[in-house]
Amino acid sequence: MLTREELAALPQGDIRLLDSDIAQDLLTSTELARVAYAAADGTPRVFPMLFHWTGQEVVLSTFVPARKIEALRARPDVAITIDAAGTPPRALLLRGRAEVTVIDGIVPEYGLALRRYGGEEQAAAQVAAVDVPGVRMARIAVRPTWVGVLDFQARFPGGSTAAEFAQRGQA
Repeated sequence: MLTREELAALPQGDIRLLDSDIAQDLLTSTELARVAYAAADGTPRVFPMLFHWTGQEVVLSTFVPARKIEALRARPDVAITIDAAGTPPRALLLRGRAEVTVIDGIVPEYGLALRRYGGEEQAAAQVAAVDVPGVRMARIAVRPTWVGVLDFQARFPGGSTAAEFAQRGQA
């Protein structure tokens, strides 16, 4: 495990940033993942989704025949943002390739995500409502290959310093 100082010195893009407090807090939070991908027509899409972090992959789930399934198979490169509003805001930025697997039944991580977001009782009710014969889901797994963390205290957009960020927009 890296020290706080070692983590602070890592450049944006280093996957070891996943070990930072901010990344771990956001990966276990009830914030939505905003997933950016290219649609079938080539135009960009951003879609908010529940997610589950396995410790190695962000797993998203959708029901077949969602249009994003074929779009992700055709163009698997995605960007994901998980952020928390507040002062200062915190953001986890991820890039990777989506691996889509269609399964018969409910994606296990879908139930785990529902538990984290709504609690055991609500999750059980939601899974029961959709777990019917013939249901098919897509498991969308993204293993981060690029990681960025923003806290607007020590880590700023564009890799700028606190002083540079304070001077933004000034000539």
